[in-house]
Amino acid sequence: MPRPPLRAADETVARRSSLPFIACQFIPLLAIVTGVTRTSLVLFAVLFVVRMWFITAGFHRYFAHRAFRTSRAFQFVLAFGGGAAAQKSALWWAANHRDHHRYTDTARDPHTPGKGFLWSHVGWVLSGKYNAAELVRIDDFARYPELLFLHRQQWIAPWTAAVAAFLIGGWSGLVVGFFGSTVLLWHATFSVNSIGHIFGRRRYATADTSRNNALVAALTLGEGWHNNHHHFPASARNGFFWYELDLTYLGLRALAALRVVRDLRLPSATALAARRVDAPAVEAALAPVAVAALDA
Repeated sequence: MPRPPLRAADETVARRSSLPFIACQFIPLLAIVTGVTRTSLVLFAVLFVVRMWFITAGFHRYFAHRAFRTSRAFQFVLAFGGGAAAQKSALWWAANHRDHHRYTDTARDPHTPGKGFLWSHVGWVLSGKYNAAELVRIDDFARYPELLFLHRQQWIAPWTAAVAAFLIGGWSGLVVGFFGSTVLLWHATFSVNSIGHIFGRRRYATADTSRNNALVAALTLGEGWHNNHHHFPASARNGFFWYELDLTYLGLRALAALRVVRDLRLPSATALAARRVDAPAVEAALAPVAVAALDA
């Protein structure tokens, strides 16, 4: 593997702005003092899964790609729920992700793997280079004052989750339930940017290094089918075939049945069969079946 290029001045760790993020990596170690209770473990699991879903369904598939439609009220719920994951605001997150797709694997990609694994995983966050959101990239959603409010007051959603965890589980609920699950959420999300462009299989000949990785998909409720996603970014489902579990999409299907969300965008049989590079004859022939399963 070629050595990553030297960092520019604005691509090194910004110590002051990175200090809270770095400190949070060690807070779960305080479980030695607080102990690990059954309640804290339940909080850990619930806060991880629920907030991961809001990141994947809300921040990613809705705000970044508009893969489905919903009401303005539930749009706010998606923004607040994703914000509780302490990954800044929906506007910041989606604006950077749109740049990732616009400039994938180039120097203008915020977390290009061309600058090394650590950069694509977490270095781009620690650098401070992308602390400010380019709202022009997300002007279709930046016009909503309630979303701008959550963007400017990014502390409200995660602090709400933290206080709730403390009230429910005490210090162990805060340390293990909130901070433990938050740190895992961060690195699981980051793994799509790093592992998802280095390790895995390529089904589609996309103009980038995206990979499908089942382990990342399991950890991120379906985001690990990353090569699928880069092939058809507007899809509400990333696991295109029945054996590619996509829990985020299953959640969206349930909400669609309840009429909370609507117009889920899915790839056609032609899109599923196009640009195939691995076992095209087998799965391309199954593309109409896969479309029927998506629509079922």
